[in-house]
Amino acid sequence: MKKLFVAILSAAVLLSVSVISYAKQPVVKPGIEVLRESGFQRLVGKRVGLVTNPSGVDSQLRSTIDILYNAPGVNLVALYGPEHGVRGDVYAGGAVTDTKDAKTGLPVHSLYGSTRKPTKEMLQGIDIMVYDIQDVGARSYTFISTLGLVMEACAQKGIEVVVLDRPNPLGGNKIEGCYVEQPFNSFVSQYRIPYIYGLTVGELAWMINEEGLNRGQLGNQDPVKCKLTVIPMDGWKRDMLYEDTGLPWVLPSPNIPFKDTPQYYAAAGICGELYGFMNIGIGYTLPFQVFGATWLDPEALKTRLESYNLPGVSFRTIWYKPFSGSQKGQLVKGLQYFFTDYENARITETQFYVMQAVAELYPDKKAFEVISGYGLFDKVCGTDYVRTRFSERYKVADIIDYWRKDEKSFRALSQKYHIY
Repeated sequence: MKKLFVAILSAAVLLSVSVISYAKQPVVKPGIEVLRESGFQRLVGKRVGLVTNPSGVDSQLRSTIDILYNAPGVNLVALYGPEHGVRGDVYAGGAVTDTKDAKTGLPVHSLYGSTRKPTKEMLQGIDIMVYDIQDVGARSYTFISTLGLVMEACAQKGIEVVVLDRPNPLGGNKIEGCYVEQPFNSFVSQYRIPYIYGLTVGELAWMINEEGLNRGQLGNQDPVKCKLTVIPMDGWKRDMLYEDTGLPWVLPSPNIPFKDTPQYYAAAGICGELYGFMNIGIGYTLPFQVFGATWLDPEALKTRLESYNLPGVSFRTIWYKPFSGSQKGQLVKGLQYFFTDYENARITETQFYVMQAVAELYPDKKAFEVISGYGLFDKVCGTDYVRTRFSERYKVADIIDYWRKDEKSFRALSQKYHIY
């Protein structure tokens, strides 16, 4: 019996070693690695500025800051901090201040404080600007807005912009949502593109540069065009989700901790702008992956949502206590949801069906009747039509055609800018 136990244990050890040995290796090289393999050719002999955050790393988790700072022939002279800062030490919405990077001693200019666009003074002594931040593929995620403002400022100073490309964690085929309409352009909806746009950050930069979409934070300026170079990835394909790349996921912001969180950000983030309506997991371990409230009957909500036969999404009941936020320590009851068929799921529409189900089950809890303001909801949607039309009957059927109306035309337009 003892020999049998030892034999089984030995087999288990061998199996574990085998699993470790054959763990998935990266099949995609991000732009920073492609740039490095070229000998940093584009940057050699130039004074370089870098817009980045903790997600700017290679496949071995080496920071782009450190890579460029130590690269032969490259003179990295300044860093630029978007929301959350270059080292990720500022929480969501907190102001980023001008400072010095503790590791390199380089000056860090804030792009999320008194200004979100680099000033002329910030660009003094810069020959070329590099951008390396992991995107999440959704229009309201502010790093792409920072990119546009950097491109605008550099265009005005005659400075070239180099975008180091990275995977779109939502893949390169999914497109959902309507275009942004005036006057709803803002830092969370800066470009006239759908909510999910199916482009890598490099492809998006190329598109907004060529199509005249870079019109300032409010979308009301004449378009500007900069000198732009995109350093492409090697090995990325449009049907890849992030887990397929083999690359480590470094959270680009505090509430995007996992490689599949961007899917849930797109599915719940719009609803999350209705403060006081529902908890969407912010302040808990499942950000954007739950819909809950202290007053909710989870089983009733699950039954109602399942009656809609939504493609590619499944629900389970959950009880949890947020450890921060307005409902800290309270027992929240709700649903956790999963995309079981991502390709066919209409992920952004999940939150609208939750809003419909709540209105049907709890007429006194209708989303737009229990909140104090909806300005950010309209800005994130890129229009007030979704809110005004939906609030008439709280039926997704009333807004679905409008939400989808620009997807076909954008798919045709954006194909011109596919690098992969």
